[in-house]
Amino acid sequence: MSIITLQSIKKDFGIKEILKSASFTIDATDKVGLIGMNGSGKSTLLKMIARLEPVDAGQILVNQGSNIIYLPQQPELDETRTILEQIFADSGEQMSLVREYEEISEKLADNPEDNQLMSRLSTVMQRMDTTGAWEIETNAKIILSKLGITDFDATIGTLSGGYRKRIALATALLSEPDLLLMDEPTNHLDADSVEWLQDYLNHRYRGALLLITHDRYFLDKVTNRIIEIDRCDISTYSGNYSYFLEKKALAEDSAISSQRKFQGVLRRELEWLKRGPKARSTKQKARIDRIRGMQQTDFKENQGKVDISTASRRIGKKVIELKNVVKGYDGRTLINDFTYEFNPEDRVGIIGANGAGKSTLMDIITGRIPVDSGSVEIGTTVHIGYFDQHSEELLVALNDNQRVIDYIKEEGEFVTIADGTKISASQMLERFLFPGSQQYAPINKLSGGEKRRLFLLRVLMSAPNVLILDEPTNDLDVQTLAVLEEYLEDFSGCVIVVSHDRYFLDRTIDTIFALEEGGVIRQYPGNYSVYLDYKKFAEEKQQQSANTQAATTKDKPKNVEAVKETSQPAEVENKKKRRLSTWERREFEQLEGKIAQLEIEKAEAEKSLGNVPAGNYTQVQKLYDQIEAIKKSIDTATERWMELAEVET
Repeated sequence: MSIITLQSIKKDFGIKEILKSASFTIDATDKVGLIGMNGSGKSTLLKMIARLEPVDAGQILVNQGSNIIYLPQQPELDETRTILEQIFADSGEQMSLVREYEEISEKLADNPEDNQLMSRLSTVMQRMDTTGAWEIETNAKIILSKLGITDFDATIGTLSGGYRKRIALATALLSEPDLLLMDEPTNHLDADSVEWLQDYLNHRYRGALLLITHDRYFLDKVTNRIIEIDRCDISTYSGNYSYFLEKKALAEDSAISSQRKFQGVLRRELEWLKRGPKARSTKQKARIDRIRGMQQTDFKENQGKVDISTASRRIGKKVIELKNVVKGYDGRTLINDFTYEFNPEDRVGIIGANGAGKSTLMDIITGRIPVDSGSVEIGTTVHIGYFDQHSEELLVALNDNQRVIDYIKEEGEFVTIADGTKISASQMLERFLFPGSQQYAPINKLSGGEKRRLFLLRVLMSAPNVLILDEPTNDLDVQTLAVLEEYLEDFSGCVIVVSHDRYFLDRTIDTIFALEEGGVIRQYPGNYSVYLDYKKFAEEKQQQSANTQAATTKDKPKNVEAVKETSQPAEVENKKKRRLSTWERREFEQLEGKIAQLEIEKAEAEKSLGNVPAGNYTQVQKLYDQIEAIKKSIDTATERWMELAEVET
């Protein structure tokens, strides 16, 4: 059953056409990902479906009685309400019954013999059974907790934008709509919350879904259809994001082949025409008309691609050195005695729950905020490019109603690119998909993603040799992210990334800094997927240890157990005094590189396995045995690394 149907939708903002003739249907079982370049009209399309933006032509047909909920990037909430009040503001009869039940219960506590109250309570309870109101508050608290919100009585006005987005998300999920429209739902969510939301949408949410997201793992796991907006046209693909990539590549190859064949036919026809056919028969006139028609045929050009090609700057051996750094706010320690020396080849990903101190660490590294104790030293050759979440320079430009070209020219009228060529600021903007018609428009006319892309351009134009990216995936489209990932692979300098985006971290970093409770920053070699393997391994080992301990305790006599309890503090004290020997510390450091190298070897072997010609069973078996051997080596090295890491910390 279709929930909504779009028929020949057109949208044009005057300076920019968004949709020419968009038509598609969303059925009750569809989980649709909406993708396209920044500024292509994704958010506008969601707003049109939500009836918040008018269409210029065409119509949107909604199945009668369907409940459609729209979750924007910046939701508007009542700042005077508490979190629970906001959650239940649109819950209708269910929440009214919960409130009435609580009011009657309070009155009965003072007047337990009041028969009228007892009768009313019985009626309300029956109605709560019928409407399922008993579960609504419990479900709300569960969802909020999974999204990292535990103070349910906090006032909306005291919360950050990220927490407000989570509350709006929880409200939308509790509404259980027939169609949920979500614009970048994973922005401001930590990795655990993203995992939970992914699982919820896959297994608990029963309605249809139309979402915009930059998170490619999330997009791949949640969707069963992809709709792409490409230069005002709509294309649909029945499958997830991986399927879309395969079919898109095939379609582009086919289009290029068709265009070449067409050009070949046209060239031969033009040569015939130039020879000047002597006779002007009806057949020849028809052929001439066909040639003229072919000359007027337009092929869609290949989709534009951001071209990141900026000059590099020399970087010395000393980059950034942090010694015994401590930082806290309001009695809470965010960073506790952290020491690390960044080197020019570092690719570090920083992860942790919201509020753990990730952005604080970035601000310390860049000198934006002072440390409470310890020291930060920056090498003399270091030039930091900081792509932060707030883009304060861009906000100033917005407030001043600055034009796109003028904002970029503040960094330089000309820029030197990777091959040494100097190009103008305007040409650089074109490489970042800002055509001439957009360059002289005020920045406030750009979409959110286009503003982020513009800010990224300005950061890269400064030719940094230390690049710090704080949540770079927020609001950037997947195409730009893919190009940025390729750029970082060849970047000749230090890269530090704060992100919850697993796909981006897997592509760009080789060391994880995990911010944990008490301001502890724990280091893990490898990318984010390897880190998750470490965590899983540690949890399984801890569970096995707990099971063994429980079984041992159960079988031992009580007097033995009492002796163990008595001696435990001394054992704990001895364990605290344990330190790595010089040899163990060298082994610990070498294991980090060894594990990373083994992961590379495994990936290369797996790639080779996929390229073995059909029927070559000997080569398949050889590569399979090689992969299994590498996996065993990784497990052995990981177990030893975990043992040493426990002592080290």
